[in-house]
Amino acid sequence: MAVAEDKKTSIKGGEFLIKETPASQIFIPEEFNEEQQMIADTCRDFLRTEVWPRLNEIDQAKSPELMSSLMDKAGELGLMGTVVPEEYGGFGMNFNTSMLVAEATGAGNSFSVALSAHTGIGTLPIVYYGNESQKAQYLPKLASGEWKAAYCLTEPDSGSDANSGKTKAKLSEDGKHYIINGQKMWITNGGFADVFIVFAKVVDAGGQTDKNLSAFIIEKTFGGITMNEPEHKMGIKGSDTRQIFFNDCAVPVENMLSEQGNGFKIAVNILNIGRIKLAAAALGGSKQVARQVINYANERKQFGTSISNFGAIKHKLAEMAVRMFTTESAAYRVGQNIDDLIITLKEKGLSDADAKLKALEELAIECAIMKVHGSEVLDYVVDEGVQVYGGMGYSADAPMDRAYRDSRINRIFEGTNEINRLLVFDMLLKRAMKGQLDLMGPAMAVGKEIMSIPDFGFDEDETLFAAEKKVIRNLKKAVLMVAGAAVQKFMTKLSDEQEIIMNLADMVIETYVAESVLLRVEKRIDLLGAEANTLQKDIARIYLNEAVEKVNIAGKSAITSFAESDELRVMLMGLKRFTKIEPLNLKDARRRIADALIAKNDYIF
Repeated sequence: MAVAEDKKTSIKGGEFLIKETPASQIFIPEEFNEEQQMIADTCRDFLRTEVWPRLNEIDQAKSPELMSSLMDKAGELGLMGTVVPEEYGGFGMNFNTSMLVAEATGAGNSFSVALSAHTGIGTLPIVYYGNESQKAQYLPKLASGEWKAAYCLTEPDSGSDANSGKTKAKLSEDGKHYIINGQKMWITNGGFADVFIVFAKVVDAGGQTDKNLSAFIIEKTFGGITMNEPEHKMGIKGSDTRQIFFNDCAVPVENMLSEQGNGFKIAVNILNIGRIKLAAAALGGSKQVARQVINYANERKQFGTSISNFGAIKHKLAEMAVRMFTTESAAYRVGQNIDDLIITLKEKGLSDADAKLKALEELAIECAIMKVHGSEVLDYVVDEGVQVYGGMGYSADAPMDRAYRDSRINRIFEGTNEINRLLVFDMLLKRAMKGQLDLMGPAMAVGKEIMSIPDFGFDEDETLFAAEKKVIRNLKKAVLMVAGAAVQKFMTKLSDEQEIIMNLADMVIETYVAESVLLRVEKRIDLLGAEANTLQKDIARIYLNEAVEKVNIAGKSAITSFAESDELRVMLMGLKRFTKIEPLNLKDARRRIADALIAKNDYIF
């Protein structure tokens, strides 16, 4: 078995567009050690014994006691303190291990939402931004599950534009408390939370309101807190979601989190964590649905045979596997990049909390990419799951009903997928403008390349995936070509062209995940040998073919939105050149994958 010798380097956000990453430098899920796998198995066992048998009961619960009691049991197993530092009663897991936990618990439907709201957005603001006194006071109880947490950011008129919130915090006359007044909505765990992370704008003695949010740790016992009955939702019905009202809620001044006016930064950085963790959770949900669908396809007989023997069904099963395996490849690539950058930053003298925040901020582009991709893969899997089940898929007595409804929220959680697409390109462009990422230099080079005579020579490189790596390089050129032309065309007004920006984001997303799955399979072959990766090679090549088509479509949509005459013809010619790939018999490749799934009656990757 070959061992990678390349020294790992810390990857900065967005660099994948202009640099090639050696397969030896990425992390793949096959590298999780025995202890990490045992942690994941504990999470899955908890779902199997405590959650799945009670899914109907959870959805139909009229009060929050059942969910709260499940959270208590999760706390007894340590599932509530996975990311809390050991000195405060948690396990202090590294980022990629916490990603594995998010995946393993992601198949718990409403319970998964409640758990992630507590361990993520409810607890992490204190982990990363709390002072020593706040950490000592709150983290041990949050880690054990004795106290549950909720996160209060969204308001009736403040959703994607989080900094427009109207909740106010005014210092009391004696200077000992902030008096909080305002309304929050869509608050997960609201009905049973003991601690709320609340965002508000400070009003000074002269009545002047801060432009930016501040964050506060508020205990339920502080008083002045009321709430509506649980919301009636399309899905995740067992998740306790409420409107919370703060009416002259007196909060000790020492419970301000971080500094005054730093709330928006806290919210943004915590959302970065939530986005990549959501991708992992969506992956866990996808795998569970896929297993159910494979089982049903084998059991259901029509025309004298199992429907799993039909090509149309095999296509669906294989495509589920292709997309899930690809999401998994990219998600853990990002997770390890975050861990590696944390280590590098700590070696440079940053504190543990500051290093983690800086690393997450640096990899925010990739976090947004994975949030979009993971949530849309889950939606694909559940939608096709309904289709494979046929009429039974539409029945509330079959598992696809809940899976279909529960999955839909993930494209809205942690910033809608539209917002995240806009953020992907906006962050890339801002880093380029600050000189942190050289995009325009490579873009200009690509512009010159499309004006030159194409190289029709044969590639002599016969190394593993040489042809596929060339395709990836060309996809990156396609992104740079379209992005560079759009920037030059619109300059500062590009932000008004959201359709074009979303086209560019789709090009970036597909390029990143296609590269990720290729790198994973390359590393798997290095570790396990070619014979153990026949199906994985099929997966990588299928996805690369699909990515090329998607990049071509998105690129053409963008180009025709702003280019005309000779520029239009030249750019379309360049796009055609950069989105070429050798034909692959996709049907046979998918059938090989599907047949393996069907034979094992399980999701096997």
